[in-house]
Amino acid sequence: MHISSLPSPCGIGSLGKAAREFADFLSKAGQSCWQTLPICPTSYGDSPYQSCSAYAGNPYFIDLDLLREEGLLDEEDYRFINWGDDPGTVDYGKLYEKRFEVLELAVKRFIEKTGHQDPQDPDRDCLYPDLKEYQSFCRRNAFWLDDYALFMTIKEVHGGRSFMDWEPDLKNRKPEAIKLVKKDYAFRIVYWKTIQFFFFRQWHSLHEYCRKKGISIIGDLPFYVSLDSVDVWAHPELFLLDKDNVPIEVAGVPPDGFSETGQLWGNPVYRWDEHRRTGYAWWISKIDYLCHEYDILRIDHFRGFDSYYTVSYGSEDARGGKWNPGPGTELFNALKQAVGERRIIAEDLGYTTESVKKLLADTGFPGMKILQFGFDERDESSPAHRPHVYPVNCVAYTGTHDNDTLLGFLENASRENVALAKDYLRLQDPDRYHWDMIKALFSTAAQTVIVPVQDLLGLGSDCRMNTPSTLGGNWCFRVRDGALDDALAARLRHITELYGRSEGERS
Repeated sequence: MHISSLPSPCGIGSLGKAAREFADFLSKAGQSCWQTLPICPTSYGDSPYQSCSAYAGNPYFIDLDLLREEGLLDEEDYRFINWGDDPGTVDYGKLYEKRFEVLELAVKRFIEKTGHQDPQDPDRDCLYPDLKEYQSFCRRNAFWLDDYALFMTIKEVHGGRSFMDWEPDLKNRKPEAIKLVKKDYAFRIVYWKTIQFFFFRQWHSLHEYCRKKGISIIGDLPFYVSLDSVDVWAHPELFLLDKDNVPIEVAGVPPDGFSETGQLWGNPVYRWDEHRRTGYAWWISKIDYLCHEYDILRIDHFRGFDSYYTVSYGSEDARGGKWNPGPGTELFNALKQAVGERRIIAEDLGYTTESVKKLLADTGFPGMKILQFGFDERDESSPAHRPHVYPVNCVAYTGTHDNDTLLGFLENASRENVALAKDYLRLQDPDRYHWDMIKALFSTAAQTVIVPVQDLLGLGSDCRMNTPSTLGGNWCFRVRDGALDDALAARLRHITELYGRSEGERS
């Protein structure tokens, strides 16, 4: 369950009470992992896989009640705002309009509380604990936070426009232009840093709460970054751009049985020769950072490290592209040498070749198996996703955020695929379809199994998280308050114990 899907009265899930209640639910249900989507800020299309920063936290997830408890907000500052008409969905438009206004009040009160207009100043001798914590946060994270706050400030000044449309001196980070922004918009830079301080203080508190409950958090690293991101703006040399910092080629996937035109993602692709020259320092820094923010890290589109598909910038769809070689094991050998072993899950789905399989085997990372894929005859790899062949070293899912729910799959898949699934899984009682499919997953040899909360609740297609290659209506699903009750926890615990997946029974 993504953070956004938690119930809350303020329009979107957050890092406060409901998040801790979900950790309590997982503990009661005998679970050991909570997987989220990327916790970074969202931008166009509200996708967590299209973010303005690979490091920053999503300001929408900052819990307003926790800020009130710290004396940084009053209840009337946010409780009576209309955050949306349906508690089962996220209204991103209302969040965009109102959330930052509320957070600005909290930032101003934080600065007033410290009695200093520049809380970033590391030389100021201050006994106020929150200020010292803020200063420490800024120092530890300066390697990404300084550029992020500057980027967001300039973006704000330009009405949210892409940095590709900024004047050349700012687009290309000319020192004099950057110096002038730092002088003229000092408070806005502090504002964006303080918002990140709020986020990570709450995130680390939640993470520690989960640890005490025996819950490991599985995070998510998108393979690509967004074109309009601080990552590209601050490090253009690491991406395949022309002399004006415009992409030469962009990412996608080719046409297949699911799409005649493929998927045009539009992300800038990496200049791997430059990454190799630096010893993959950017990748090592990012992976190591996220492995500290989470307990386990899922790397999205893992096959891209073996080879990746590109089309020319400006293409209308993903036809006519080409495959390019990735860095392979060289990157992961450098990672291991620099920071040691890390707990990583490789998302090895999609078009899989023998070289991708070899890369997975060479790294030793567990790959992914998707129960639904086992019954999709459009996919040549379908038999490898049937439960009786799952290896121990894998993480098995009923579905991912990009799939339909289990009940949606049974309703919308082809008649032949549904018949195959029902026959293989021995599905007989419609009221138990999702439970029987979950039990089939739990009975496999896979070292870890993950069930999306929609499948646990037996929800239909209207509750799916994302439909790839579509805009609008995605990333909006929210669990309704009270849905995850003790009876559901007891039922999940029973299945967990039935198949020997309780704590201590599986490594």
